[in-house]
Amino acid sequence: MKNKAVIKTVIDYIETNIDEDLSLDKIADALNYSKFYLERIFAEETNCTVYKYIQGRRLTVAAQKLVETKKSIIEIAYEAQYNSQQAFTYAFNNLYQCTPKVYRSRGVFYPKQSKLNMMNFVKKYSTMQCLWGGKLAA
Repeated sequence: MKNKAVIKTVIDYIETNIDEDLSLDKIADALNYSKFYLERIFAEETNCTVYKYIQGRRLTVAAQKLVETKKSIIEIAYEAQYNSQQAFTYAFNNLYQCTPKVYRSRGVFYPKQSKLNMMNFVKKYSTMQCLWGGKLAA
C-alpha cells in the first residue's frame, strides 16, 4: 500500500474515533501497522506528527462546539480528552490565541486544523496545515 493510502486510512480512523482515547499504539494496533512506521510516514507526508494532528482536530471540534452548543466548557474539555479545564484552556489558548470563554462570546467558528484531504494533497500545503502561532507543530 502506498504511503498516501496509509495516511488516508490513519486520518479516516482518527476522524471516526476523534472523541475516544487515541494513542499511536491504539491506532497502529487497529490498523495493523507498526507505530514507528505510521509516525514516520505521517510526519514525512504531512509535516505534522500524529499527536499534533489529533490535538489540532480535537481543539477545532471543541471550538465548533463552543460556538454551536450550550455545553459547558468543562464538558467540552472532557469530550476533547483533556483531564481538566485548565489544561484545555491552555491548549486552546495556544492554538486560538484566546480563551474558550472569549472564543464562545465571539460566536464565530473558524477551523484551525481541518481534516487533511489526501485527494488534493500537496506537501507545501500540508506545512500550512500544522502551523500554530507561527511555529511548525512537531
